[in-house]
Amino acid sequence: MATLKLEIVTPEAKIYSEDVDMVTIPGSEGEMGIYPMHIPLMTQVVSGELVARKGGQDHYLAIGEGFVEITGDRVAVMTDMAMKADDIDEARAEEARKRAEARLSEKLSDEETASVTAALAHSLAQLHVKRRKNR
Repeated sequence: MATLKLEIVTPEAKIYSEDVDMVTIPGSEGEMGIYPMHIPLMTQVVSGELVARKGGQDHYLAIGEGFVEITGDRVAVMTDMAMKADDIDEARAEEARKRAEARLSEKLSDEETASVTAALAHSLAQLHVKRRKNR
């Protein structure tokens, strides 16, 4: 069976590099499923849940905003945040969510609003992935 090489990188490190059967990514227009031999494509990803299916088992990661480059046998995700479900500290993510929501009620500059909104999206993605795993 054909596979895809999934690589997820952040400015800090390569977070994931595995051969997988399928990938589901959160795109700006909704979720996109990618199988081997997908047409070449480059598109934007948004904060949310990335699902990598390998050997019939799903692996969940929280990712931030960025881009994905897809070729027939490779999916390269470049993002500002990526965390495997097992690496997410739920209490810390919940605290970050509360701080971001509180900051959004303050009078902020456009730049501060964008930064806080991104932090909120990151914490919500982490909470979604972590709580899915705990179900």
